[in-house]
Amino acid sequence: MEKAIAKKENKEKQIIGNVDFGILVEPWVTEASTAMMEMNKYVFKVASRAEKGKIKRAVEGLYNVKVIAVNTINIPKKLRNYGNTPGWKSGFKKAIITLKEGDKIELFEGASK
Repeated sequence: MEKAIAKKENKEKQIIGNVDFGILVEPWVTEASTAMMEMNKYVFKVASRAEKGKIKRAVEGLYNVKVIAVNTINIPKKLRNYGNTPGWKSGFKKAIITLKEGDKIELFEGASK
C-alpha cells in the first residue's frame, strides 16, 4: 500500500513541474533587467495567461528560492509594416520577481559580468 501512495505522490509532483515550465517562457536579459539584479529582482517573459500566484509557485519550484513579490507587465501587440504588407508584432507578458534577501537565481549570474 505504501508504495502505491508514494508513486501517486511522485506523479502529482511531475505534473506540477510540467505546469511550471509552461508558465515561465524565458529569462528577460537586458541592460535594465541586469541592473535590477542588484536589488534582488529578476525579469522573466511569461505565458500571457499566467497569474501572479502561478508565476510565484513556478519560480519557487524551479529555482528553490523564496519569492517576496511578483509584478506583471502586459506589453501590447504593435502594428508593423513588412514591406508593403501591414502586420502585427505579437504582444507578451513580463514578470518582475523580487526574491528574499540572500536568494539568487544562478541562471542570471553570467549576464551581470
